[in-house]
Amino acid sequence: MANTILNQTIIMLILILVGVLCFRTKIISKQSNKDLSKLVLQVVNPAMIFMSYQTDYKSELVRNLLLTFALSAGAMAMLIAAAYIFIPQKDKRETEIERFSAIYSNCGFMGIPLMNALFGMEGVFYLTAYITVFNIIVWTHGIILISGERDMKKVIKVFYSPTIISIVLGIVCFFLRLRLPEVPAKALNFVSQLNTPLAMIVSGVTMAETNILQLLKNKRVYIVCVLRLLLLPAILSLLLAFIPVDEKVRITVLVAAAAPPAAMCTLQCIRYGRNSVYASELFTAGTILSVGTLPLMVRITEYLTKIIT
Repeated sequence: MANTILNQTIIMLILILVGVLCFRTKIISKQSNKDLSKLVLQVVNPAMIFMSYQTDYKSELVRNLLLTFALSAGAMAMLIAAAYIFIPQKDKRETEIERFSAIYSNCGFMGIPLMNALFGMEGVFYLTAYITVFNIIVWTHGIILISGERDMKKVIKVFYSPTIISIVLGIVCFFLRLRLPEVPAKALNFVSQLNTPLAMIVSGVTMAETNILQLLKNKRVYIVCVLRLLLLPAILSLLLAFIPVDEKVRITVLVAAAAPPAAMCTLQCIRYGRNSVYASELFTAGTILSVGTLPLMVRITEYLTKIIT
């Protein structure tokens, strides 16, 4: 399984390099990248999520989905608590950005392609639970962390996002056993297949805007990346090894939580006038390093599970 993750992350890295080249050769501009990002987040991702629910109803799937919801909520609580412990508040340090990057992963952009490669649409099916929990918490705690604002309107607004709507519609169709006709199902499957290439190209363009030399000189980038990609996932991996659940559920939660820092941090920093350059550096470094850390975390989880269970 770790080898599958490694192969998939290498493929994704190549696609990221395509995005870098597209930006360097001016094929894709900053504005174009924003539009592509919206396309992925508001059309492609929701289509893939909805189609993951277009499967035969099985009690095992329902049980595993509910377990994934519970484990995802527990994982997010652990990540938040650990980030506040390991990244204490200090003057002249971007504490909020570092905490946000340590807590919130790129579980959509990175998680969906990886789960699809590992377990097919069943993996994406389980991942929707983590994405739901992620979206609720990131648009509440995450926004408060970056902006300092406590606006409940933003909390309510998250439930109207295409991602949440696609999850709700998917769940309704799954439980009512409603299946799309062949033609629209094929059309949405074609849209779903755009997810991995488009998401990685968008990530590549975002990374191309980062000053790599400046990034390499910043020691805090390495500290936060070790925390996000190794230490926190290792703690979660150990905790998950003690919980008797389906391996697919365990790996789904781990991979989602161990993915690199969320690109959303950069976007929200731009929106609220924070240090978006530093957020972009964390995103870039984390994405590159995750090619090695994600397979390692999966390998560690498999090893711990065999020893403990």
